Amino acid sequence: MPVRLVDHPLAHDALMTLRDQRTVAADFRSTARRISVLIAAEALRDVPTAQTSVQTVLAPATGRRVASDIVIVPVLRAGLGMLEAALEIAPSARVGYIGLKRDEHTAVASRYYMNLPAKLHDSFVLLVDPMLATGGSAADAIDAIKAAGATHIRMACIVAAAEGVATLEARHPDVTVVTPVVDPHLNDRKYIVPGLGDFGDRLYGTL
Repeated sequence: MPVRLVDHPLAHDALMTLRDQRTVAADFRSTARRISVLIAAEALRDVPTAQTSVQTVLAPATGRRVASDIVIVPVLRAGLGMLEAALEIAPSARVGYIGLKRDEHTAVASRYYMNLPAKLHDSFVLLVDPMLATGGSAADAIDAIKAAGATHIRMACIVAAAEGVATLEARHPDVTVVTPVVDPHLNDRKYIVPGLGDFGDRLYGTL
């Protein structure tokens, strides 16, 4: 399974702000949106295009337009922090939702909600979830997306752990993970180290 690292300096500058425990919720939200634009742009780099032409005020101009249906699927709730940024660069995308809640003791996620658009077979699906920790939630979400018919899937996250990458490599080797960083390990509570803490809590100020 390929991992595509986002090496843009502005992405890594934003990442350090997100990692900093002193960053307050308002700044965390704006920074999460900024980094998510850069990650989503990289994750959508492979979306199919077609040659076309338009008439400018001076002459015809040829170029490319997106030729695929794009579907963005955030994992609730934290994935909502990346959704608007992805829609900013792909405003015509359809949106689906998968709700997963992690048991704080076992770190096992259970699905409580799913609403995916129809006719995903020819769509370019971007799964967005800020933290790829154990990889269990992401793998379950991809299971559901594939069961709905999707065959072209990318995952965008802000921080990944080596364990999560290994899980997806085993269960979904055809899905590329796009992220600025792969952190070395998880702690005994299955949090990414050094990570940035609980993304959802920091995003919504529910610490």
